[in-house]
Amino acid sequence: MAKTSKEAQARAEAAFNKKEQQAREGSKAAAEYAAQGHALRERTARLRSLRLAKEAADRKAGKDHAAPKGKRTP
Repeated sequence: MAKTSKEAQARAEAAFNKKEQQAREGSKAAAEYAAQGHALRERTARLRSLRLAKEAADRKAGKDHAAPKGKRTP
């Protein structure tokens, strides 16, 4: 009887520890995902501002290019 209860307790502790580890890993993954999204938005904003500045400089210099066309349909 004592062996069975000890085995049950060991299984319960193992399951509990596994759930705790999964929760920690989930939190870590969510934080990494949020950080990657933030970095992506920062890079996009920086590149957009550079592109807009270049377009403004090109317009000022008289190099006005036509707006890029969308996808052609056959």
